[in-house]
Amino acid sequence: MSRTKLLLNVVSDLRSLAASVQAVTEWLASSESAEVTQPETPDATKEEKSEAKAVTLEQVRAVLAAKSHDGFTAEVLALLEKHGASRLSEIDPAKYAALLADAEELK
Repeated sequence: MSRTKLLLNVVSDLRSLAASVQAVTEWLASSESAEVTQPETPDATKEEKSEAKAVTLEQVRAVLAAKSHDGFTAEVLALLEKHGASRLSEIDPAKYAALLADAEELK
């Protein structure tokens, strides 16, 4: 193929790409306006907040390990005992958020 033919193909592909990008942009703009007009229900907002507040064992373990690595091993053990256990696996999952908050205060 000649260089001219290749360049014409590239130009054609670029025009096609530009049209596709334009279509996606228009679709996103229309989606955003539709989302703005739909009011959020309070129940959905509360559920999202409760899910965001749910602390996992892995999150607590990571923070406690980092604190222990930073030289707060005795304090980490004291926090575990404060929350009623000698090991992290013995802690009630309902107490993870409080334990995490206490651990993050260690400095």
